[in-house]
Amino acid sequence: MESQFRNGLGDRSREKKVGRWVFGIAAFYCVSMFLVPFLMPEGSVPELSGRANTFDYYNEDSWGNQEHREGSKIGHNQSAHGGTFAWSELNPYYAFVYAFGDLNCHQKFERSWAINGNQMPVCARDVGIFFGLALGGWWFSRKGLNRWTIRDTFLTLFPDDRITPLYTNDRRLMAMFTIGILFCLPVVLDGGIQAISNYESVNPLRVMTGIPFGFIIGWYFSASLSSRPDRFGLDAGLVQLPAGAVLRTHDNTESE
Repeated sequence: MESQFRNGLGDRSREKKVGRWVFGIAAFYCVSMFLVPFLMPEGSVPELSGRANTFDYYNEDSWGNQEHREGSKIGHNQSAHGGTFAWSELNPYYAFVYAFGDLNCHQKFERSWAINGNQMPVCARDVGIFFGLALGGWWFSRKGLNRWTIRDTFLTLFPDDRITPLYTNDRRLMAMFTIGILFCLPVVLDGGIQAISNYESVNPLRVMTGIPFGFIIGWYFSASLSSRPDRFGLDAGLVQLPAGAVLRTHDNTESE
């Protein structure tokens, strides 16, 4: 097939599909986190305060519904914050949205928004992260190209003429890590300073710092799923790179 794209391939259907899947899944949950509390009866979800990476509000006997000490870093006296909450008693769609939030987010009410008198399933920072994740997948579906390795596939979101120095000086891996650090830095600084000092962020800032963090996750995840050597017949010499660089394989490693 005649080459149509700057990676040397005439088809980028996988890159489109991967990016669209990342976008679709993230966008579905992003919309759902607003839609579900809006559709639920007013006041169905009280003020929550749980732990990340565990289920705290599965049923009325779960950890989050217990009478914890007020002012603790995690948890509170649930009876003093609107009563118990059990997502297992909701319909399957609502239960999934709140269960996913329960598992992945601390759900601190003071760091979350409420819609229709119902606390959202995730905090404000996670709202930004999922929006950024969807944006990263969408952008990759439009611009991303398979270039055999993750680092080279990752960098295809930039025009080749902008990244030529990275190839002439072989700084591709360093560039990928540097970009990752820069995109993660806002959430690390905002959340890290908050964790070790008396500084308390605000929800709009939490959203804004979450967006680049989510974007880099979607970008990297899409690139890692799209970098497929088999699309080049496992012949690294067929990969077109900026500055006339060529991939060569020696003992299962790639180098210019």
